[in-house]
Amino acid sequence: MRKVLPLALAGLFAVSACQFAGGDDDPAGEARRLNTRAAFPLHAYVRDSASPGAEDVDRAQWILAKTCMVRLGFTGFAVLDTKSVESTYPERPGTLDLTAFGDDSPYGVDDPDLASEHGYHGRKAADAPQSRQWPVDQFLALTGEFQPGDSRLTHGHRIPEGGCLGQAMRTIYDAPPKAAKVGIVNLRSYDSLAMQLWYQSHQEAQKDPAWKKADRAWADCMKKQGLHYSDPDKAAADFAWYRTEQPSAKEKKTAAADARCKLDTGYIPAAHALDTRTQKAAIDRNKQKLDDLRATQERALRNARTIIAKES
Repeated sequence: MRKVLPLALAGLFAVSACQFAGGDDDPAGEARRLNTRAAFPLHAYVRDSASPGAEDVDRAQWILAKTCMVRLGFTGFAVLDTKSVESTYPERPGTLDLTAFGDDSPYGVDDPDLASEHGYHGRKAADAPQSRQWPVDQFLALTGEFQPGDSRLTHGHRIPEGGCLGQAMRTIYDAPPKAAKVGIVNLRSYDSLAMQLWYQSHQEAQKDPAWKKADRAWADCMKKQGLHYSDPDKAAADFAWYRTEQPSAKEKKTAAADARCKLDTGYIPAAHALDTRTQKAAIDRNKQKLDDLRATQERALRNARTIIAKES
């Protein structure tokens, strides 16, 4: 179980457009296939809902967290159905649900029809994990995400670092998460190395003249529709879209044009080719560290399955 990355990190991209020109009967379908995190080389080292065994780790985490919460005095957790929450992450009451904006598609909107309906607010699949709000005292005990003025004690017990969910992950992984600087974010996770390399390789790819050419082609396409943005990131991050819960008519128009221009200019396959190249180079440079990371993840999965078996 993990939080959705911020939009700036979810847009870590990674076959040039000419590779698909005339060679694919469904360029839109190919673009959408490439516009997923699973289509990138470094995804093999990042644990998310699409990773093998992810559900087992999530369930084991909640099994351990449930026991921890009861120990902290939340007796009602004794009857918590861990299967109902294993793929969700707690949300603090009264906070903005950022998952309403964008999605985890690396290159943003790619379907003009959907974009014309939802804008940049994104569309959650009916079976997609939804954030769940808990009372503040339970949220703090589960996550250890304190704000100024929050007590680090509950029912006379000190809340463990990272809350019960964080403590559970340390048990599953037999170690604390590692820290890494990813852009402006100080990330502490068990795949932070992979995410750091993902971010750095994307920054490198964007410096390539071919990337700048793709941006210009997309921007020229947008200008023909009276929309002035230098690249897709600028369009998706326009602050005007974040002022309302529902997408405005202008947002829908912009998002639809954005998606259409990506398809018309071959933006996604061109960008994906560059990201793939820099990611593969990063993997080659860091092979031993990444092999160690994968071994750690495999050990954690074995631990998780042992925890589940004991509970069954």
